[in-house]
Amino acid sequence: MKLIVPMAGRGTRVRPHSHVTPKPLLTVKGRTIVERIVDTFSRVLPDVPDEGVFVLGPDFGQEIRDQLTQICEARDMTAQFAIQEDAEGTAHAVGCAGEHLDGEGIVVFADTLFRIDEDVDLGDSDVVVWVKHVDDPSRFGVAVREEGSDRVARLVEKPDEPISNEAIIGIYYVQELADLQTEIQYLIDNDVRGKGGELQLTDAFDRMLQDGKRFTTEGVDAWMDCGTIPALLDTTRRILHQEEDDLHQGTVKDSIIHDPVYIGPGATIDGAVVGPNVSVEAGATVRDSVVRDSIVYPHAHVEVSVLSDSIVGRSAVVEAVTGAVNIGDHSEVTGG
Repeated sequence: MKLIVPMAGRGTRVRPHSHVTPKPLLTVKGRTIVERIVDTFSRVLPDVPDEGVFVLGPDFGQEIRDQLTQICEARDMTAQFAIQEDAEGTAHAVGCAGEHLDGEGIVVFADTLFRIDEDVDLGDSDVVVWVKHVDDPSRFGVAVREEGSDRVARLVEKPDEPISNEAIIGIYYVQELADLQTEIQYLIDNDVRGKGGELQLTDAFDRMLQDGKRFTTEGVDAWMDCGTIPALLDTTRRILHQEEDDLHQGTVKDSIIHDPVYIGPGATIDGAVVGPNVSVEAGATVRDSVVRDSIVYPHAHVEVSVLSDSIVGRSAVVEAVTGAVNIGDHSEVTGG
């Protein structure tokens, strides 16, 4: 079982935090988005994934490959890499995995987090599409069912008319990835472009569907956006409330903690009031400060500050600041 993870995008809406770190490698309560995705599918699929295929941007360095390799090796998986030179749509991104598209696998876009509480029964489906009921489906691809059946009749990218409320959330099981690769190659060879003038994965899947492949759907218990700064803060808050075990792993000294607050390994809270809804990641320090509804990324340092609705990047320093801040990795902000 393979996991195909397109992650070549630059995550512009979560800048400055994606300038150095791709969005799927941002940390949410101690684990990156990629780790959370891998762990979810290792738990709910009949066969545990044994290979991760990551489609990267051309400027992603060796450090990113090393981090993804470590994530896979810690889970007895092999890491493979492919490059998407130009962003030409979701089908193009998956198609860049090329030689790795064989056998069965999961295609998952690491833009969101999701919760699946029960084991997944893949049955005899050629493709399983994960969906979530939404009030406004116009912003998403949707699955349209056969009347009175669990089978999917059509997949439509961002329909102009309200034809279904089942939004496709960017997770697909494919029994034979080579079949998907064939349809992606057809789109590329014939320059078949959909919404936004891009090569859409929905169109490739719809070609498989019209060729007689059996498509069914699975739902998720929660679908959480990580694509903007407010969404990342909100998703962190939701995860903190859902995962209230192992919250306090670091050192707390002369401080008041209003849970839920995650204190990662090697993190230090000293003379501070922290929480609720705060994630202080591994090796970070909060000293003589008040922090709530915020994320303090690994090895960051917050001192003599009052922060809310803030994200402090990796190894960044915030000192004598009051209010909301959003600073990137290795930055420094000092108040008057």
